[in-house]
Amino acid sequence: MREYIYVLKLIPRLYEEKNWTEHDEGLVRQHFARLKGCCEDGKVITAGKTERDDDKGFGIVIFEEENDEKAEMFMNEDPVIKHGIMSGEVFSYRTALKRKEHNRK
Repeated sequence: MREYIYVLKLIPRLYEEKNWTEHDEGLVRQHFARLKGCCEDGKVITAGKTERDDDKGFGIVIFEEENDEKAEMFMNEDPVIKHGIMSGEVFSYRTALKRKEHNRK
Protein backbone atom coordinates (compact mmCIF):
# COMPACT_ATOMS: atom_id res chain seq x y z
CA MET A 1 0.00 0.00 0.00
CA ARG A 2 1.13 3.55 -0.77
CA GLU A 3 0.19 6.83 0.86
CA TYR A 4 -1.81 9.48 -0.99
CA ILE A 5 -3.30 12.84 -0.17
CA TYR A 6 -6.19 14.59 -1.79
CA VAL A 7 -6.89 18.26 -1.40
CA LEU A 8 -10.49 19.49 -1.42
CA LYS A 9 -11.67 22.98 -2.37
CA LEU A 10 -15.21 24.33 -2.03
CA ILE A 11 -16.89 25.62 -5.16
CA PRO A 12 -17.16 29.45 -5.03
CA ARG A 13 -20.94 29.42 -4.48
CA LEU A 14 -20.36 27.90 -1.04
CA TYR A 15 -17.94 30.54 0.22
CA GLU A 16 -20.98 32.28 1.75
CA GLU A 17 -22.95 30.34 4.34
CA LYS A 18 -26.29 31.73 3.08
CA ASN A 19 -25.79 29.85 -0.22
CA TRP A 20 -25.69 26.39 1.37
CA THR A 21 -28.69 24.17 0.68
CA GLU A 22 -29.94 21.20 2.67
CA HIS A 23 -28.71 19.04 -0.23
CA ASP A 24 -25.19 20.50 0.10
CA GLU A 25 -25.19 19.87 3.85
CA GLY A 26 -26.40 16.31 3.28
CA LEU A 27 -23.50 15.68 0.92
CA VAL A 28 -21.05 16.93 3.55
CA ARG A 29 -22.64 14.58 6.12
CA GLN A 30 -22.20 11.68 3.66
CA HIS A 31 -18.60 12.77 3.02
CA PHE A 32 -17.87 12.82 6.77
CA ALA A 33 -19.54 9.44 7.40
CA ARG A 34 -17.60 7.85 4.55
CA LEU A 35 -14.27 9.20 5.78
CA LYS A 36 -15.07 8.20 9.37
CA GLY A 37 -15.79 4.64 8.26
CA CYS A 38 -12.61 4.53 6.16
CA CYS A 39 -10.65 5.87 9.14
CA GLU A 40 -12.07 3.16 11.39
CA ASP A 41 -11.16 0.56 8.74
CA GLY A 42 -7.58 1.87 8.61
CA LYS A 43 -7.69 3.17 5.02
CA VAL A 44 -7.78 6.86 5.95
CA ILE A 45 -4.87 8.03 8.08
CA THR A 46 -6.18 11.52 8.79
CA ALA A 47 -8.65 14.03 7.38
CA GLY A 48 -9.49 17.60 8.20
CA LYS A 49 -9.94 21.14 6.95
CA THR A 50 -8.78 24.66 7.47
CA GLU A 51 -11.12 27.01 9.28
CA ARG A 52 -11.47 29.22 6.21
CA ASP A 53 -14.50 29.00 3.95
CA ASP A 54 -13.12 31.15 1.14
CA ASP A 55 -10.85 30.61 -1.84
CA LYS A 56 -7.86 30.08 0.50
CA GLY A 57 -9.55 27.32 2.52
CA PHE A 58 -9.10 23.63 1.83
CA GLY A 59 -9.51 20.15 3.25
CA ILE A 60 -7.17 17.18 3.09
CA VAL A 61 -7.51 13.43 3.26
CA ILE A 62 -4.40 11.31 3.74
CA PHE A 63 -5.05 7.67 2.94
CA GLU A 64 -3.55 4.43 1.67
CA GLU A 65 -4.28 2.76 -1.64
CA GLU A 66 -2.65 0.19 -3.91
CA ASN A 67 -1.88 2.44 -6.89
CA ASP A 68 -2.48 5.81 -8.54
CA GLU A 69 -5.59 4.69 -10.42
CA LYS A 70 -7.28 3.34 -7.28
CA ALA A 71 -6.31 6.48 -5.36
CA GLU A 72 -7.98 8.61 -8.02
CA MET A 73 -11.07 6.39 -7.88
CA PHE A 74 -11.21 6.66 -4.07
CA MET A 75 -11.16 10.45 -4.27
CA ASN A 76 -13.74 10.57 -7.08
CA GLU A 77 -16.14 8.39 -5.06
CA ASP A 78 -16.24 11.04 -2.31
CA PRO A 79 -19.83 12.37 -2.34
CA VAL A 80 -18.73 16.03 -2.27
CA ILE A 81 -16.59 15.52 -5.37
CA LYS A 82 -18.97 13.14 -7.11
CA HIS A 83 -21.79 15.70 -6.79
CA GLY A 84 -19.66 18.74 -7.58
CA ILE A 85 -19.73 20.85 -4.41
CA MET A 86 -15.97 20.46 -3.98
CA SER A 87 -13.14 19.89 -6.39
CA GLY A 88 -10.26 17.61 -5.57
CA GLU A 89 -6.76 16.75 -6.62
CA VAL A 90 -4.90 13.62 -5.54
CA PHE A 91 -1.14 13.28 -5.07
CA SER A 92 1.16 10.46 -4.06
CA TYR A 93 2.42 11.26 -0.57
CA ARG A 94 5.12 10.04 1.76
CA THR A 95 5.14 10.72 5.49
CA ALA A 96 8.63 11.82 6.51
CA LEU A 97 8.01 12.44 10.21
CA LYS A 98 5.26 11.34 12.53
CA ARG A 99 4.54 12.29 16.11
CA LYS A 100 5.16 9.51 18.60
CA GLU A 101 1.88 8.20 19.98
CA HIS A 102 1.34 9.24 23.56
CA ASN A 103 -1.47 10.06 25.93
CA ARG A 104 -2.58 13.65 25.47
CA LYS A 105 -4.37 15.52 28.23
